[in-house]
Amino acid sequence: MNYKISHPLKEINCEIKLPSSKSISNRLLIIQALCKEKFKINKLSNCDDTEYLKKSLTSKSKIIDIGASGTAFRFMLTFLSIQKGSEYILTGSKRIQERPIKELVDALNYLGAKISYLNKEGYAPLKIIGNQFSKNKVSIRGDISSQFISALILIAPILNNGLTIKIEKELVSSSYVEMTLKIIENFKIKYSYIDNIIKINHQKYKKKDYDVEGDWSSATFWFQIASLSKKCNIKLFGLNQNSIQGDVKVVGIFSKLGVITEFKRSYILLKKIENYQKFKTINILKFPDVYQALKCSMFGLGINAKIEGTKTLSLKETDRIKAVNSEIINVINEKPISTYNDHRMAMSFAPLSLKYKKIIINDIEVVSKSYPNFWSDLKKSGFKIIPLTVSGS
Repeated sequence: MNYKISHPLKEINCEIKLPSSKSISNRLLIIQALCKEKFKINKLSNCDDTEYLKKSLTSKSKIIDIGASGTAFRFMLTFLSIQKGSEYILTGSKRIQERPIKELVDALNYLGAKISYLNKEGYAPLKIIGNQFSKNKVSIRGDISSQFISALILIAPILNNGLTIKIEKELVSSSYVEMTLKIIENFKIKYSYIDNIIKINHQKYKKKDYDVEGDWSSATFWFQIASLSKKCNIKLFGLNQNSIQGDVKVVGIFSKLGVITEFKRSYILLKKIENYQKFKTINILKFPDVYQALKCSMFGLGINAKIEGTKTLSLKETDRIKAVNSEIINVINEKPISTYNDHRMAMSFAPLSLKYKKIIINDIEVVSKSYPNFWSDLKKSGFKIIPLTVSGS
């Protein structure tokens, strides 16, 4: 079903409690499963990706379907590979089966894992026989997915001989690797990260109750809304100014689009100014998930600047560069927006209704992958979301 998104008001005033970070939540779930001591995870994300991972870690089935979550698939792959003596089949959605996994499988098999492909080489579904690793040093490319490296980091401490990871080529989304290292450090894991080599000796995760902070990735769309507004006072609760999340960089990125961020005691306040310095290029290699929101904002504001550092975007939930370009044409031609089963497509195009009288989007439920309350939060800020009949009337 198609939905019409519009915003009849001239000013946006709202208070939004953002969801918990799914990136932090997913890492904590793996650590919780690996830690021999029990600890609590408070404010765990309730998004689809985290729910799939949570259920998979407690499942007694030998066939594990991880849904559409790339992070959960990669984390589960490394986790299952060290469950000695157990046999599993790991699969996921159609898109998961199109996303490359060979680099991580090769690294794990080199270390001593027993992983094989059930269909096409290099892609899910996979057959995994848990095994004890015989080696403790591995090289892996960093220019495909930082999640491969994060997945290895999470299991490294409990390996009998620890693990040394040499990162080949340029590391993309490096902020997520840094996040993973900061999180394991919270559980008393020591490591060294010098140049492109991460070394983690054998040690134990120490229990520690953990409060998950608000999700800066979800905040991105509110920065986008602020940038496209004429005037706004948007209060966002739950965010940490000194966050370990790389997407905290949206503060600086969207300041280039006229968004002023004021950090208060319990929230941040977003405001819009009309006079701001234009830019010609911007590099998002370390935080590529902001691409769709940034690109749509630039389109809505008529900014013709170059976005660099986008080499991994074709390997995401969809080919994000191609998808955004196609749907921008649909905005211009007043045609419905396709989401490609990508949560960020729906959330990035909806704010364009601030510049166009209406935006029509299909499959809006896809946002549950990361931000289940997105549409209800949008309504709080004055957006109208109306289901359309088949004829669109």
